[in-house]
Amino acid sequence: MNTFLMPLNAEEEKDYLKKMKEGDQEARHTLIERNLRLVAHISKKYQNGDEDMEDLISIGTIGLIKAISTFNYERGNRLATYAARCIDNELLMYFRGKKKTSREVSLYEPIGTDKEGNQINLMDVVESTDRDIFEIIELKGNAKKVYEMIPQVLSRREQEIIKWRYGLYNQKPVTQREIAEKLGISRSYVSRIEKRALEKLKQCFA
Repeated sequence: MNTFLMPLNAEEEKDYLKKMKEGDQEARHTLIERNLRLVAHISKKYQNGDEDMEDLISIGTIGLIKAISTFNYERGNRLATYAARCIDNELLMYFRGKKKTSREVSLYEPIGTDKEGNQINLMDVVESTDRDIFEIIELKGNAKKVYEMIPQVLSRREQEIIKWRYGLYNQKPVTQREIAEKLGISRSYVSRIEKRALEKLKQCFA
């Protein structure tokens, strides 16, 4: 790992923060450099076998830069206390985004093609907001089959959620949150049921 410069003492830190506020870019660079040790320390908490420490430090440094840009030294607090929260937040956002992406990878599995030969995958269905599921599947000429499959392969609750969610049978599409309120269950539970139902329908075209 890199060897980082020692942190500034309280007086030095205040002096550089004042200079930065007056537009001194060198002071800003110094504040970043002298707080990289803090970034490395916090980043280490998030390191595992899959994560490169240099990448984590780069992400944490973004949080540090945001902290330096928004810190108000006139309140009498030390920059490190404020920066630690910003660095932590930046790393947490990174891992939340990565987790979401990893959940979506399987949704790129192809489920067919449209009339022009373009590949259609499950992501097109799950993430579609302005086009409902059957507008997409209709491109494959299978809309009739899907309507036939709904009562055959889906449970009663799955049928309800798919019909409400995608506005089938001339109904108005509603959000997962609205469905959750209607059924008295959590939005995340609605999401799980919806995805399970879509998976069952997808298998009808395998």
